[in-house]
Amino acid sequence: MESLLKLPVARGANIRILQITDTHLFAGEDETLLGVNTLRSYSAVLKAVQAEQRHFDLVVATGDLTQDHSPQAYRHFATGIARLPAPCVWLPGNHDFQPAMVDVLAECGISCAKQVLISDGWQLLLLDSQVYGVPHGELSDYQLEWLAQALAGQPKRHTLLLLHHHPFPSGCIWLDQHSLRNAHMLADVLQPHPRVKTLLCGHIHQELDVDWLGRRVLATPSTCVQFKPHCTNFTIDTLGPGWRYLDLLPGGAVHTEVRRLDGTEHLPDTDYEGY
Repeated sequence: MESLLKLPVARGANIRILQITDTHLFAGEDETLLGVNTLRSYSAVLKAVQAEQRHFDLVVATGDLTQDHSPQAYRHFATGIARLPAPCVWLPGNHDFQPAMVDVLAECGISCAKQVLISDGWQLLLLDSQVYGVPHGELSDYQLEWLAQALAGQPKRHTLLLLHHHPFPSGCIWLDQHSLRNAHMLADVLQPHPRVKTLLCGHIHQELDVDWLGRRVLATPSTCVQFKPHCTNFTIDTLGPGWRYLDLLPGGAVHTEVRRLDGTEHLPDTDYEGY
């Protein structure tokens, strides 16, 4: 399977990325997570993206695409992504089942590339922080070595680094038990690479834009349920499903905007105490 994707963009042009994350789809079309029908909320997000008619060059899906590990749930994801006018790349989250994920998404024509070279100035690197069967994340020795090699191989490119788990304290004690356990090892690999200025993750179902050891880390709302910031215990938020645009500028800066669905149709049942 091809691990490299080359994405041609006009020289000097801004590059726009659409991030979709934490869709938590099921095989059944009527299944819900914390009171939200995740397929309907995902479809509503895609419809809103289409209605905005913004150009974007690439879609990135940053994990937890399914909740039940089923091949059919991955097919639902792929069917939705096929409605968008740009290629998609993905990485796994803690809820994903990679054997089904790899096979079904490949069958549906979605790239499994983990390095995306964009024109002359940028690259995206997608990491696998999944530790199967547990909610926290960790980067394996292989992942760290691959990252070091990919960065060394493209020293003049600006790099957007993607992973599912957050490598920094989010401010939610219950969520931070499930963060990236070896973030210090990631920091060591990144230390000699100042052109890695921005990291992008999912997992925490909320919007964050923070400094982590001199680098910018962005987290993005889920297309279904949101978790309330700054909470000790599991707490559901009443904000709507969301997505993120990122503009990668020629000089290495990133401009970004989070968008959300309006209305109350896809809001959760806040009485749940866990999932």
